[in-house]
Amino acid sequence: MHLLFKKKILILGIRNKFSIAYGIAKSMILYKAKLAITYFNDREKKFIKNFANQNNCKIILKCDVSSDRSINNLFLKLSKYWKNFDGLVHSIAFAEKKQFSKNYLDIIDRRNFLLSHEISSYSFLALCKACKHMLNKNSSLLTISYLGSNLVVPNYNVMGPAKASLESNVKYIDYYFKKKYIRANAISVGPTKTTSSYVIKNFHKIYKKYKKKILKKKCINIFQIGNIASFLCSDISIGISGQIIHVNDGLNNIF
Repeated sequence: MHLLFKKKILILGIRNKFSIAYGIAKSMILYKAKLAITYFNDREKKFIKNFANQNNCKIILKCDVSSDRSINNLFLKLSKYWKNFDGLVHSIAFAEKKQFSKNYLDIIDRRNFLLSHEISSYSFLALCKACKHMLNKNSSLLTISYLGSNLVVPNYNVMGPAKASLESNVKYIDYYFKKKYIRANAISVGPTKTTSSYVIKNFHKIYKKYKKKILKKKCINIFQIGNIASFLCSDISIGISGQIIHVNDGLNNIF
């Protein structure tokens, strides 16, 4: 149970108890990691503070990933607690709600295309770039993608190209860090019950179809995803680098 003992890991993207990042944080706490966690606004801060108090997390920091200044301030403040650390988990994505409710070409525009790519893809790159001088040897950089990066998922729309961009970013970031013995990977999940997933129009139909295809009564949940994240941030996964790991009960192999 000490898979992440003495590992110092920064997690971004916990919004509530249904967030994938929440499942990741709970798993990493179970495996004895030391966590720093971030919040975006005051509404999230209240939940994050309660979570931190209940789980003995000492470091809570604010970060708006749309701002380079905020990202730089995040690591400046983190450096007061940790001179170096061992892992970063990025579980952040955004597109306006209306982008998930109509046909792609009917609803997309330049502003929303750029916004979704900035928050969902570029932010991972920006975070990795800003903290590169703080990462220990054998550190792990991890982000969360989705099956819609490779397959057309109805109403997922602009987030599909944004996640495809994110996955490509993972490979280039991983290549950059090769000589520093630092790895970058992504977990690609299938339909998962989170607050964000229900923004997608007819998500319940997508989820129902998912269950039928994988022939299981219970689908992958945020805590099972969390366990894979813990593995990828541990030293026993040191040979996995620049990969998109599918955690979806094999859905990506089923037609």
